[in-house]
Amino acid sequence: MSSLLDLTVQGDVATIADESQLPQVTLMTPLQLYRLWERQNWASHEIDLDQDRRDWEAMDEELRDEMAWGLSAFFVGEERVTNQFSGLVLSAEDKHEEAFLLTQQVDEARHAQHFNRLYEEVFRYDGSFEDRLERARHDLTADYFKLFDGYLVDAHQKLLSDPSDIAAKVEFVTLYHMVIEGTLALTGQYFQTDNMEKRGIFPGHLRAFNLISQDEHRHVAYGTWFLQQKASDPELARRMQDTLTETLPSAAGVLVPRGYQLGDEYEYLGYSSQSMNEFAFTALSRRLKVIGLGLPAVAG
Repeated sequence: MSSLLDLTVQGDVATIADESQLPQVTLMTPLQLYRLWERQNWASHEIDLDQDRRDWEAMDEELRDEMAWGLSAFFVGEERVTNQFSGLVLSAEDKHEEAFLLTQQVDEARHAQHFNRLYEEVFRYDGSFEDRLERARHDLTADYFKLFDGYLVDAHQKLLSDPSDIAAKVEFVTLYHMVIEGTLALTGQYFQTDNMEKRGIFPGHLRAFNLISQDEHRHVAYGTWFLQQKASDPELARRMQDTLTETLPSAAGVLVPRGYQLGDEYEYLGYSSQSMNEFAFTALSRRLKVIGLGLPAVAG
């Protein structure tokens, strides 16, 4: 099993995310999540990046290249998810949900602002925000763009064209909150954070990344709550499964660093492809279990 795609084909959700292995989960409502956002709010421009710059300047090229791939995935991803979100705000079914979703869009913009600072002040990329973003895109792969510039944009446009379309909303939340945030972002954050902690580097970015992860957990909590509410409808549950089946192969490819292909064995920052894919698979399957779904078999 060398990729998330392999794991989705062969894994047994019942053994990895069995109900007996899960704690009793009380899902927070949008109002509770909004109140939590007020308590956990933070300012990206107050993070001190001076030591991060010194760490980057002292770093060897091989480690720089490895870190750049992962950091670029986040920089570009934060811009994409900020830009492709307004349709979900318009789809809110009450004012509490609307309030929370507006905080999520603010969170995503804040995350993008942090990464822009990182690329400007630590990596010394000249030009505008857009220039730095374009340079970061050169670090990424075809599967990344298929997911973020293809599936995400298409799902958002479908929702934006009719925010009252509940099936379109279900498809968007499944892709955004379960695949992109709940699987890819939280996996990347876990391993990149562990790497920085073990090496004792990038204290400013490490602080920001932990705060970003805190934000993402609120977002994923909303997505889990929303999908659980809708999963009792067989047609909407099928839409969730279909969205996962369609997008998981590209998501599996997003986890593969440059120079490798899906199915290859590789290491990233000293972590094996097996360990990263198992982490991603387990995170997704556990959330789907809470929602009331099994992980679909995905054909390669």
